[in-house]
Amino acid sequence: MRTLRTVSQTGRLSSPGVTTTPHVTIVLPCYNEQDHVIDEVERICKAMDASGQTYELLAVDDCSTDDTLARLEQAAPHYPNMQVVPFHRNGGSGTVRRIGSQQARGDIVVWTDADMTYPNERIPELVDILDQDPTVDQVVGARTTEEGTHKFLRVPAKWFIRKTAEVLAGQKIPDLNSGLRAFRKDVAEPYLKLLPPGFSCVTTITLAFLSNQHDVRYVPIDYAKRAGSSKFHFVHDAYRYILQVLRMVMYFNPLKVLMPLALWLLGLGVAKGILDMVLHPLRFAINTVLIFVTGLIIASMALLADLIVRSRGDT
Repeated sequence: MRTLRTVSQTGRLSSPGVTTTPHVTIVLPCYNEQDHVIDEVERICKAMDASGQTYELLAVDDCSTDDTLARLEQAAPHYPNMQVVPFHRNGGSGTVRRIGSQQARGDIVVWTDADMTYPNERIPELVDILDQDPTVDQVVGARTTEEGTHKFLRVPAKWFIRKTAEVLAGQKIPDLNSGLRAFRKDVAEPYLKLLPPGFSCVTTITLAFLSNQHDVRYVPIDYAKRAGSSKFHFVHDAYRYILQVLRMVMYFNPLKVLMPLALWLLGLGVAKGILDMVLHPLRFAINTVLIFVTGLIIASMALLADLIVRSRGDT
């Protein structure tokens, strides 16, 4: 995957409209959004221009198979703060957001989508919160409704995943995977390497901040029905979401995941051992020994993983 600095003549180095270092970088993944991508660009630029904040809009075409790239390039002269960045193979929204964030020139990075679902006219509001309160490191637009496809499946699945993340992270999370958020680039930089290529990148950046005690603020937002067709595949992406939650908590706090299971097995093994002694004095059943030893192994793995995390030095 090419970086934004070298990807094309429409990238950052050749953009005549951006002559000063921007305060805000907006990363906009675009994949097969030809019918509405310019409407979204106009909405974002209009809101940012009215706010008076200096900004750059990185409109990254993720190897669309329709005319998304052509329409972005055609509109580019009318939006001097927009830089069109074409990828020559599809990397996924997580890859776009990771590379865009790494190459961003702004102090504050904003993630959003180009499908008309998020109220992008409120981006300046999210940025203002970070500017006004230095203790806040990330602002997330927390959706008040669910308008996605497979709603009857998504709502309970997302609730379960969010509650699992809350238990593991030890904090309340109103919206785990909102695509609209603003964060400080310098705070996020150590975690960008952890972003997966797919939709679960938003879950990853949320848990990375929470697991390292960075203050995350949630702002209620409306969530509209998407324009065009959804790229979300329920079974595949829901499975990846739950794996990513477990992976991130294991990465930052493995004791949260492993030690409860280890203690439960050890406690079960001890209880079973006492029962064995009562029923069969001086003889333990094989399954009792297996349960207890399994608990010891998992507990040892948890302590070793925690030692590795604490000695890693990047949290």
